[in-house]
This record gives sequence, structure tokens and C-alpha cells, in this order.
Amino acid sequence: MKLISWNVNGLRAALRKNFLAYLAEEDPDVICLQETKATQEDVPVVWPPNYATLWNSAERKGYSGTVIFTKRPPSRVNRGIGLAQHDAEGRVVTAEFERFFLVNVYVPNSQRDLARLPYRQDWDRDFCAYLRKLQQSKPVILCGDLNVAHTELDLANPKSNVRNHGFTAEERDGFSALLEGGFLDTFREFEQSGGFYTWWSPMANARARNVGWRIDYFLISNCLRPRLLKAFIRADVMGSDHCPVGIELIE
Repeated sequence: MKLISWNVNGLRAALRKNFLAYLAEEDPDVICLQETKATQEDVPVVWPPNYATLWNSAERKGYSGTVIFTKRPPSRVNRGIGLAQHDAEGRVVTAEFERFFLVNVYVPNSQRDLARLPYRQDWDRDFCAYLRKLQQSKPVILCGDLNVAHTELDLANPKSNVRNHGFTAEERDGFSALLEGGFLDTFREFEQSGGFYTWWSPMANARARNVGWRIDYFLISNCLRPRLLKAFIRADVMGSDHCPVGIELIE
């Protein structure tokens, strides 16, 4: 089973940049998109008929948003995490399948001046609690743009980014709390070195120079580790300032 996650930085823009061609070539069982910046009605596209689409759009037009495309209809879909202070921005959509929950998330950015860092810390705590509750029922696959580079290996210039948004101690601790809560970082199960990134600034030719950050992840409940075949980053796929990431699981 192949699962893909991609922050498309605007689905309508991605469609103009061959998103459907990528979808056909990759042919995942499930693809989770973040930062769609659209509602289902905003995107009058005939998707491949073998995919169901599960949308959670922000109340604010053209902002945030998540969607899951899946060949396998879930038994249940949940939008948000059940807290009004977090659920207006369309940041989470959860699909329940027979053997696991799939959680697609676009974690709030703490902003360049860290104005939203206190809110981000509240979000991290509440989101962790949501995941813990799910894990009481069955294993969880969590994917998306987590808006944090966890360790110094996960960005090209860690020393100059200390205390910058996406690499504060508070945000990194929030990620560590996920691991302590029973998740593992799938990519790090296979690759322990640096130089692998999923987001690049549009400035200073950063992508061509591979000056980037790894902020897009697949995390899985520890009990799913025996089923994990591979984890990968599609750094060569264009169409966004992020690239797709993915995993393959034994059925």
C-alpha cells in the first residue's frame, strides 16, 4: 500500500503545474494534500474516478485546508480535532480504515516574528491529545506538513536558524512529544544522514542548491513498524515549494 503526502501550496496552482499527471504517474493508494487553499466547489475538476475525495477546507477563503484522495473508501471521516479554537482553518482530516486511522494535518506556522508560537504550543498539546485518543482504538498513520525541522539534520543551516520559526525549541519539543507518544519518524527508520529536505525557500535559488528543510513527514504508531517497507522523499517533483513524501506498507 502506497501513501503520499504533499503540501501543494494551493491546489488550483498545482493543477496548472501538472498535478494530475503526477498523480497518474505515482498512482498511490492514498494521497493527502495540505494547504489546498480551496473548497471542493472551487476546483471543478473531474478527478480520476477511482479516488474518493475527503475535504476539510478553512472557513477563510483561499487559506490553509486539507484533502485526502483515496482509492479505498474509509468507514468514517472526521474533520478537525473537535475543538472550536482549532477547527476553523481546515487543518485536519481523519479517515478511519479497517486496520488504522489516517490523519492528514497541516500544522499551524508560528510565523516569522513568532507571534503565533503560543497558539502553536496550544495546538501541539491538543493535537497530541487527539492522537492519543485515536491510538486507544487502533494504530495511527499521521502525515502532513508539521512545520518543524526536528533535528539539526533536518535543515541545511541549523546554526543560523536557532530561534527562527520552524526550528524553535518549543516546536521541536512538540515534535518530540509525538515520538514519546508512541510514533516513529518513518524516514529516519531508513536514512540517518542529512541533506534530505521537503521544503525550499523560493528565494536565492535555494531548491537548486538544496538549501532546504525537512518539515513534511509520515509518522506511524510504533506497532506498525513491522509493516513498513520504505519511506521516501520525491525531491524531483515540482509544482510547489514543498515536494511529496511517502511510505509503502505491507497490506
